[in-house]
Amino acid sequence: MEKAHHLGVDIGGTKVAFRVEADGRCVDESSFPWGPRHSAARDLARLTAHVAALRARLGAPLRAVGVAMPGTVGRDGRITAWPSRPEWDGLDLDGALRALFPEAAVAWADDGDLGALAEARASGCEDLLYIGVGTGIGGGLVLRGELCPGLGRGSFEIGHVIVDMGGARCVCGRRGCLQAIASGPATLRRAGELRGAPAAFEDLRRALHDEERWAVAALEETSRALAAAVSGVQELVHPERVLIGGGFAAGVPGLVGMVSGHLAGLARPGRPPLPVEPAALGGLSSLRGAVSLARLVAA
Repeated sequence: MEKAHHLGVDIGGTKVAFRVEADGRCVDESSFPWGPRHSAARDLARLTAHVAALRARLGAPLRAVGVAMPGTVGRDGRITAWPSRPEWDGLDLDGALRALFPEAAVAWADDGDLGALAEARASGCEDLLYIGVGTGIGGGLVLRGELCPGLGRGSFEIGHVIVDMGGARCVCGRRGCLQAIASGPATLRRAGELRGAPAAFEDLRRALHDEERWAVAALEETSRALAAAVSGVQELVHPERVLIGGGFAAGVPGLVGMVSGHLAGLARPGRPPLPVEPAALGGLSSLRGAVSLARLVAA
């Protein structure tokens, strides 16, 4: 009997990751970086070529595909906003994905929501806030084992919660969004300003290890902004814990401890701060959530 292959695709701001599972086991995992921004058509051509190579490796059809998508998708299946790749605005995502995977059931959801769903299952916690810190900031909220507000009912946009009214301008056009202050690129820009020279990710990691002042100060600002956003969520919906993941956060182990420290400083009497932990799946939360989505649509 032919195995049912479930594909998860995590479309990020700087790379696209793929994971294929059959009988609950990973049988193929791959990724490619996005090149310089040109057009949605060129991006889709790269996706098509990678999927063709993946099919050739598998030698079998895909049963279902789940896609983690950072852009905002309207009810008509068209992308209404993706600030990191505005060339995709207006793209018929539904039509493009069904053309790319004609043999499979296809569904998509917000990458942060899918990351939260995967983390809730991996950690065995039914009430948690997940924040993914990477090229942007995504996140999701799981309450009583269910996504809030729920698949197909809007996404949990913690990256666009305003934490500093006079803060940096966000790619969405507003000022002071969490993403504009605490994302990987925003942290590196601030680190470069404090250093007086450009700071790449590895520069920041080395400097943090050596406790250089500019690096610590840059990450402190990031952790303060994250703690402020978490504190606001806690006051409204009372999750049991906070998990921080995403590619940038996974590469900076000290970030979780800093957020926890700032969150303790924001606690008010009678309301202890939420425990903050690293995401169980590291930078792979959204990808694993996309595979879970594929299983859901195949059921």
